[in-house]
Amino acid sequence: MADPATDPVPDDDPAFRRPGNRLSIFPLAGALLFPRMQLPLHIFEPRYRALVADAMARDRRIGMIQPRGATEPPPLYDVGCVGRIAHVEALADGRFNILLEGLTRFRVVRELQVSTPFRQVEARFDEWRDSEDADPLALIQRAEIEREARRFAEARGYAVDWESVARLDDEALVNGIAQIAPFDPAAKQALIEADDIAQRADLLVQFMQFARLSDDDDGGTLQ
Repeated sequence: MADPATDPVPDDDPAFRRPGNRLSIFPLAGALLFPRMQLPLHIFEPRYRALVADAMARDRRIGMIQPRGATEPPPLYDVGCVGRIAHVEALADGRFNILLEGLTRFRVVRELQVSTPFRQVEARFDEWRDSEDADPLALIQRAEIEREARRFAEARGYAVDWESVARLDDEALVNGIAQIAPFDPAAKQALIEADDIAQRADLLVQFMQFARLSDDDDGGTLQ
């Protein structure tokens, strides 16, 4: 994999404080990116190979957002997260392996009419202060999410290094679970739209409890 790229535009770029900006997007169900988190992606479709090539030639930024359905092109949820390509590996057949680093959430203002094979939107970034460190969870809330995560993992038969989990800070713990948990797109969307880490942690506990109880009842999942 290539060396990390130097970000040509700082994370506090005034562009993120303007009400509207053009943003190239990658709609992908179930794939959440959060500020200060990473998301590895294997890019193989021609339109998204074009998206990566375009981003690399400009500012290395891609907006990750979930589609609302399976139609083509699918409607989009309103909120996603813009990421910076921190690592890129260009494969001989034109595919890419990339690593996105989350910068800030965005809201879609409108979709733009474009000639590119990938979609672009007008986005605004002024609803959040995602560049600021998250407030820590209350101790009881931290204990609750760790406890429910253990129950959820045990019910699903997941092998987890709980000593490593205990060393995560609150933001990494909550957002890490939100990224990998097998919830449906609507639940995932609620997680990314949560106002803060405490609200996201409360939602995670509810979703994990619901999924675990559903498994106990009929083998179902929150999907």
